[in-house]
Amino acid sequence: MSTTTYTPRLADMYTKEVVPALMKKFGYKTVMQAPKLTKICLNRGVNGAVADKKLVDIAVEELSTITGQKAVATMSKKDISNFKLRKAMPIGARVTLRGVKMFEFLDRFVSVSLPRVRDFKGINDKSFDGRGNYTLGITEQIIFPEIDIDKVNKITGMDITFVTTASTNEEAFELLKELGMPFKNVKK
Repeated sequence: MSTTTYTPRLADMYTKEVVPALMKKFGYKTVMQAPKLTKICLNRGVNGAVADKKLVDIAVEELSTITGQKAVATMSKKDISNFKLRKAMPIGARVTLRGVKMFEFLDRFVSVSLPRVRDFKGINDKSFDGRGNYTLGITEQIIFPEIDIDKVNKITGMDITFVTTASTNEEAFELLKELGMPFKNVKK
């Protein structure tokens, strides 16, 4: 009996199409020099979490539903009296995706969720941090098909960070573009 392991569609595309394209464009000598996506981090701050603890639980549950991986609550690092905030209070939710779940999420995000954004014309190509990472802000969690609109009591957003091994913004941009990210003003 043969055991076949599952590899996501984008992971196959990365090895067969993206790496050769990046090697050709940047003149890498080996495949190992080509930048790769290492993880995707989703982070969500919860407005009003100090007054209502259930909001953080809802945010954790929604992030878990969207990503297919258990999200955790983020805790405050220090006391801020003006916000009635104490140290170690839950104020948000986060999840980090790697491997198969990372490629699955990216595939669903690019092909299903982003086209559902109202008046979508592409994502901004200026949000790179100088070290090859890209951060994108989402204003509504209802763009994800896993979220049931009828059960949402408050529309909130989140930050999604794509962490790559690229050393420059240009390399990271080319990597994400080849993986299918729809950037604005980019000629294919």
